[in-house]
Amino acid sequence: MTPRARTSALASLMALALLAAPAGHAQNQKPSAKAAATATRKPAPTQAPAAGASAQALAPQSADYIVAVVNSEPITNNEVRARAARVAEQLQAQGAAMPPRAQLLHEVLERLISERIQVQLALESGIKVDDYAIDQAELSVAQQNDISLQQLHRQLAQEGITVESFRRELRNQLLTLRIRERDVESRVKVSDADVDQFMQEQAQTADPATQAINLGHILIEVPESASPQQVAERQARAEEVAAKLKAGGDFAALAREYSDAPEGRTGGELGLRPEDRYPELFLEATAKSPVGAIVGPVRSPAGFHILKVIERSRNGLPTMAVQTHARHILLRVSANQTEAQAAAKLEELRQRIVGGQGSFEALAREYSQDGSSSQGGDLGWSYPGRYVPEFQQALDQLKLGEISQPVVTRFGVHLIELEGRREVKLTQREQRDLVRDAVRAKKLDEAYANWIREERARAYVEMREPPQ
Repeated sequence: MTPRARTSALASLMALALLAAPAGHAQNQKPSAKAAATATRKPAPTQAPAAGASAQALAPQSADYIVAVVNSEPITNNEVRARAARVAEQLQAQGAAMPPRAQLLHEVLERLISERIQVQLALESGIKVDDYAIDQAELSVAQQNDISLQQLHRQLAQEGITVESFRRELRNQLLTLRIRERDVESRVKVSDADVDQFMQEQAQTADPATQAINLGHILIEVPESASPQQVAERQARAEEVAAKLKAGGDFAALAREYSDAPEGRTGGELGLRPEDRYPELFLEATAKSPVGAIVGPVRSPAGFHILKVIERSRNGLPTMAVQTHARHILLRVSANQTEAQAAAKLEELRQRIVGGQGSFEALAREYSQDGSSSQGGDLGWSYPGRYVPEFQQALDQLKLGEISQPVVTRFGVHLIELEGRREVKLTQREQRDLVRDAVRAKKLDEAYANWIREERARAYVEMREPPQ
């Protein structure tokens, strides 16, 4: 498997709205301590997001017309309005500023045109997405929202989205991901000179007085309407977790078991970032704590927070990282083997391993269709972000010794076993490797922007009436 570090293109699959806030409207201002701490609270999973007046105003109307044609394929006004309504709901839920209505509709239309071009390119290139991959993506959406598949379907119905249209959007998102991986990633190369330049720029622009910090975070949530007894119970739970950590417990494992914060599923690490990107509550609580210290429980409107100071840095470069040690079995997809068939075979192998009828290592040597098969599928120790997003996400959610369900990536279908996690201090060379990943991610974004501009120029796009 080729290592890769970049922002996951699957992020768009992991939110119910299927579309992030339009470019140019991400909110970067520092929130208050109360707002930032409250923002860590999970949304109620089975309740549809409340749409504000702006979102309601964008809801689809009965009258419809064509607003654009992309290579003879129309985009309708109702499509734009439906997508814009969901974007508006996201912005409201995030407390982000709402752009002017005409601007929002225009940006959503541009994004729909971009998506339509990419889907058409993928289909023309013979790229396919099996139903199994869509099933897995649909399940991932539910898991990311901590709800069952049935609850997801109910929530979609409450939002006026049919399961069929939702799965169609998932298929389109996967098609755009695969054509992007095929046509864009091959363009991106990172040289040693690129890494040197990036590190020099970091050193020149870094404020000596500004420190970056990486915190581990466990949230024991307290409902807004909690009774005094419920608050006491949640506090006792938080104190129990903190005591386990101070006694030497594994932070990542306890975060996965106890945390109500979204990052709890991946071990609770918030990542190295400038101090001004953390809630003031967290900074005040950890200001005098050394690296490795456990702090809390700390009370906020969201609940009780337990924090771990993982690392501090003054040059913006990470000094510590959590490595994972994994094995995998890869079955490639071909004309003779679909994703569903590969997944069924891997599920059979998984049952043999769980039932004690064979070891993961032995079965990897026998069945895996990549270079790691001779090592029993051993991928060695790796840093976060070194695998494609779908693989990395599945790996992050595993407990020690656990074996994943079959995971679809652009390489094929994988079975993954987590053999170990460890926190290590980075050498200078390892820091450069992580910088290389960051430079690659930046170059990928630039290459993708250039690529989509080129494909837009080649496509036939006819703008008709503006969306309303």
